[in-house]
Amino acid sequence: MAVTATRPATRPPAAASRTGAAAVTAAMVLLVTALAIVDLTQGTADVGGPEVWKALTGRSDPADASVLIASRLPRMTAGLLVGALLGMAGAALQAVSRNVLAAPDTLAVNAGSYFALGVITVTGASLPLLASSGAAFLGGLAAAAVVLGLSGLGSGTVRLVLAGTALTLGLTALTDGLLLLFPRETEGIYQWNQGSIAQHGFDGILQVAPIGAAGLVGLLLLARRVDALALGDDAARGLGVPVRATRVTAVVLAALLSTAAVTLAGPVGFVGLCAPALVRPLARRFRALARSRAGLPAAGLTGAALVLGSDVLLRAVVPADVAVAVPTGVVTSLVGALFLLVMAVRVRDTAGAAATDRLRIRSRAVFLSTTAVLVAVLVGVVITAVLVGDSKLLLGDVVNWAQGRAGRTVTFVLDTRVPRVTAALLAGAALALAGTLVQSVTRNPLAEPGVLGVTGGAAFGAVLLVTTVPLAGTWSVAGAAFAGAAAASVFVFGLAARGGFRQNRLVLVGFGTHTAAAALVSLLIILTDPFNATKALTWLSGSTYGRSLSDAVPLAAVLVVGVAVAVARRTELDLVSLDEDTPRLLGLSLGRGRLGFLALAVLLSAAAVAAAGTIGFVGLVAPHAARALVGRQHVRVVPVAMLLGAVLVCVADLVGRTVIAPTQLGAGLMTAVIGTPYFLYLLIRGRR
Repeated sequence: MAVTATRPATRPPAAASRTGAAAVTAAMVLLVTALAIVDLTQGTADVGGPEVWKALTGRSDPADASVLIASRLPRMTAGLLVGALLGMAGAALQAVSRNVLAAPDTLAVNAGSYFALGVITVTGASLPLLASSGAAFLGGLAAAAVVLGLSGLGSGTVRLVLAGTALTLGLTALTDGLLLLFPRETEGIYQWNQGSIAQHGFDGILQVAPIGAAGLVGLLLLARRVDALALGDDAARGLGVPVRATRVTAVVLAALLSTAAVTLAGPVGFVGLCAPALVRPLARRFRALARSRAGLPAAGLTGAALVLGSDVLLRAVVPADVAVAVPTGVVTSLVGALFLLVMAVRVRDTAGAAATDRLRIRSRAVFLSTTAVLVAVLVGVVITAVLVGDSKLLLGDVVNWAQGRAGRTVTFVLDTRVPRVTAALLAGAALALAGTLVQSVTRNPLAEPGVLGVTGGAAFGAVLLVTTVPLAGTWSVAGAAFAGAAAASVFVFGLAARGGFRQNRLVLVGFGTHTAAAALVSLLIILTDPFNATKALTWLSGSTYGRSLSDAVPLAAVLVVGVAVAVARRTELDLVSLDEDTPRLLGLSLGRGRLGFLALAVLLSAAAVAAAGTIGFVGLVAPHAARALVGRQHVRVVPVAMLLGAVLVCVADLVGRTVIAPTQLGAGLMTAVIGTPYFLYLLIRGRR
């Protein structure tokens, strides 16, 4: 009898995918459980694994049980809940926007919630947790709406990061201004903004958990519609899915999840960005995880593992008594920054450098008249800044002071005021020149030392010295700022140079570097002496308070060198800003020239940061306005941009120290208020 060979039964691909997804989910649950157990054994009290086991089984010492129930269990539970909420929020935002960079951080949801809670704290209103959560929800949702409106849902471009970064910087500057104006009312909110999962009991967890559960249920009910959006808007409409309503509902629910996490633990950074990215490779292998009903819980488990893993790592590396003061969000922000750098290197960058623009030339008369007007405005601003302040002076007082014949009071006022005005003028001019060089070399109109992380690196270097060596001199602070800026520039421009400074890579690397620098600065401020922390916060706001003429000497020297180089190499700047081929055809060494201009921009940024603290957006606004006024020839752009930068920072410093005198706001906060709307306007114009 013939025997026919039969093929062995094979498991259907769908069943294999479901089995694999179930196995992956089980492995995630085991990992989270293991991290939770380890987290329970860590802390300042001498309560290790054996004591934890005895406490859980009811056979422990009452003191050990009290430590476990009052502190460690709530902390571990908060870590689980916060990580799960942020992971699911990030997964939902990335799904509906079809943008792998969408997250509560990049959409400025955290910054919006931070600002809303800061306003409530300043008013002195004592709100219950749920009411505070509602205010944070409205602030975060409004910020997300602005960013998504500017970047475009489903566009999949890096514009989202640009809009989110700009809005985050602006909102954070406003909140930091509230912290400086109302230090007593806002005490502790800075530490809260770094994201700490430490809890005092389960009250907060029990109030926030239902909010998170409601958001999760809503997303799961919306899962089929969200999956349909992955097919494209037209295909989703063909299936009867209301595209706009689905996206708006999903964003609202994701903001609700994120706000619940922020209310409980503060903004724990970049969990919502990293968790879905870690699930994505698994979803490509096990298709069941690509569906929202399975992918959302997987992202939640991954987020919980990230938060608990960061907390475990922090307490394992840092001594227990120090780790108590370090928020978990600082660690997750560092992890997120590293993730962004890896993504920037590996991502296929389809956005090239800015398209070649014509070398627009305006008449000589336009340039001369514009320069004359700006010089007159600058002179008027300088005179006003010298005469106006907490004490008003006359021109005669200034003349007598210059001749050494002024009284003691006038001498004291001008001895402190003139150096401040000088530092503001020089810092504005230096930042404008640095921004001009960076935008020309990268041919990216949105490039700016602050947005690209170079200023953040300089701030980290200077704050490191200020907090560890409070008596450090001017040249020491300038050297530390330059070292930090140089290190940041190696990351940013070194990685972005691969492929010709393409826009996506440049922005991602810059944003990652800025994030890492901000996290390290926060760590230094939290761990340092409170007096040094206040000093560092004031300095970070871009304040010229307490500056002397000797503080401006390094900046003046660097600025003279920068102007000389820019004027001498003006033709090369024009050619480099055009395209890749023209300089090479004319025999110019593009790589060497690019490196020289970038090094000069880094030196200018570092010197400005050392002299006047962190001042953002000047390097973006001034070059843009200069090109609009006098064309694109750098022999004209450079002086006009420097004049605009000097006027902008001097006016910001004047307003900051006079409008609410005797209380003062740093010039950096004022330029952020001015620069953020301008940056967003550029994004709107570019989208059109």
